[in-house]
Amino acid sequence: MKKKQKKRTKMVFGVGWYRAEQWPLLLAVSVDRDELEPTYAEWLDMAESSLASLRTAGLDPVKIDVDVEEMIAWCSEKAKPLNANARVQFITEKTKQMDQGGRVPPG
Repeated sequence: MKKKQKKRTKMVFGVGWYRAEQWPLLLAVSVDRDELEPTYAEWLDMAESSLASLRTAGLDPVKIDVDVEEMIAWCSEKAKPLNANARVQFITEKTKQMDQGGRVPPG
């Protein structure tokens, strides 16, 4: 009798990817703006470095496009202040939606 092999499901690790033109808006609406990089270029350097570190650690991060206006509406609907916790929750939700729909883009 053969044992059934369990399917290994690949965990999708979503990383929020912001748009350069929306960076000033993100800073303006985030209650923790002092914890964010002051410029998009600085954020991009940090984000690229973080992606490299995650890949080195054996993870396969996926860039999740973040529309700041959509995130603002999501926070409003959920009655959450736009802070690090809300950003993580929003990105996690977007990642799950994309993963369930089979639409997770390559990292």
